[in-house]
Amino acid sequence: MRLPVLSDDEYTPRQAELAARIAGRRGKIGGPFKVWLHSPEMCDKAEALGAFVRFECSLPERIREYALLVAARQYDAQFSWNAHVAKAIESGIPASAITQLAHRETPDFGGDTELALFHELAVTIMTEHFVPDELFARAAATWTNQQLVDVVGLLGNFTMLAMLLNTFQVDLQEGVEPPFPDVRGYAKVSGA
Repeated sequence: MRLPVLSDDEYTPRQAELAARIAGRRGKIGGPFKVWLHSPEMCDKAEALGAFVRFECSLPERIREYALLVAARQYDAQFSWNAHVAKAIESGIPASAITQLAHRETPDFGGDTELALFHELAVTIMTEHFVPDELFARAAATWTNQQLVDVVGLLGNFTMLAMLLNTFQVDLQEGVEPPFPDVRGYAKVSGA
């Protein structure tokens, strides 16, 4: 990791308060929080948004977990991918679709039209930066206004997370096979 990991005895009172809250919600001070604690107020806001989109937003768990994987793949964030791939499978995402996403192929969700639509919308937002009227109309026919707003919140949060993890080179999990064929460590593989 590019920043030092703060120890309990180095925390300011505000950092100690946040660390206790994070550990209470998540069981530990994991990857990104080791970075965010260097900016306590950013940590406070990022942790609250992250907790909302992961655990409380209006979309089903499989969509929330898949959103994390789509953002991780778009930004080559292996730490995030590795930390959530098993949870995504447990939530109902076919393992074969996850492998296809890792290889930048269009995933086959086995008839799950909601997940297929989410994938199309998410990739369009992150690669094209605009959503065509026809795609938005299909999304609006599938999700409520609140869910549509939450879609963008999910993607924004998980994109910010991916950028943080890669910029600060948060430690990759040891012994885990790299998930993306075109990335090793924190660099693109030439010719991939």
